[in-house]
Amino acid sequence: MPEIIEVEAYRTAIAATEGRTVASVHAPDEWFAKGGTTTDALRLELTGALVETVRRIGKLVVMDTDGPRLGLRFGMTGKIVVDGAMPIDHLLYDSPRHEPAWDRFGLEFAGGGAMVLRDPRRLGGVQLDPDETRLGPDALSLTLGQLKKALAGSTVALKARLLDQRRIAGLGNLLVDEALWRAALSPVREARSLNARETARLHRNIRRTLAVLSERGGSHTGDLQPGRVRGGGCPRDGVPLRREQVGGRTTYWCPEHQH
Repeated sequence: MPEIIEVEAYRTAIAATEGRTVASVHAPDEWFAKGGTTTDALRLELTGALVETVRRIGKLVVMDTDGPRLGLRFGMTGKIVVDGAMPIDHLLYDSPRHEPAWDRFGLEFAGGGAMVLRDPRRLGGVQLDPDETRLGPDALSLTLGQLKKALAGSTVALKARLLDQRRIAGLGNLLVDEALWRAALSPVREARSLNARETARLHRNIRRTLAVLSERGGSHTGDLQPGRVRGGGCPRDGVPLRREQVGGRTTYWCPEHQH
């Protein structure tokens, strides 16, 4: 699924559209237009717009134009195609097939070329002028101070707090499970219960998880990943992993070394 590592790869690919003018907009799916945006508004406001910059905060890609800002979200199975090429052609919970109906949104550019957002499960979306203030600090540049602030005073489960995009933007299910496993911290303890040493350890392991898995090629390449199946064991000590719902997401963790 696209977490911050995959979305950063998407941003890099979409940056190839900078300096291009939108000639036409493909927006066949009203459901895919989010936050009060309509497909008519997408076509009206983006046609003729010049793409100036492409940036990312968390799992949101923003295309700044000389008109509106266009926000792109990718859900669990959203992929990007730019000029016929895909930076990532397969996701963990994605179908290897392609149906034309899965092309939920697209831009064609004057002089040729196109960008397409392809989403089999229809869980992503596009929005004009998205509210970026609702997102917390970006996980790739997260400081220890920002992490402390995100956890402070919270009685919710640690994993749920890390998944809250209003607190930290970009971390998803796989990355949080991997970082907590590496940091030897239980996902179910209260976020506020971490002491200074544990918080620093978590910060180091979030940064290391992002760096290592980015180098390997994706959020699905963690050391814990092979054990994230029913009956799977901890890669570190071999004990059966616990499987439960935390923050609404299926969570795997080791009761032996994660406390």
